[in-house]
Amino acid sequence: MGLIKWEKKHAKNLDLWDIGLIKLTVLAFALGVAKVWPQVLSLDLWVYVVVFIAAMIRPMARFLKK
Repeated sequence: MGLIKWEKKHAKNLDLWDIGLIKLTVLAFALGVAKVWPQVLSLDLWVYVVVFIAAMIRPMARFLKK
């Protein structure tokens, strides 16, 4: 069983609270990385905008489909 199939099988057990907590965990991890490695915060704003847009293309396309 591949990683994607395994993830899809187990993701069905998650509810809205679990997904919210996962997002909070990722935010805390990102802030921790920024605290330990402050050079990440010295990037220009456009870099963050490009990463944000690139990361949102697929989820938004799938959300708006049909």
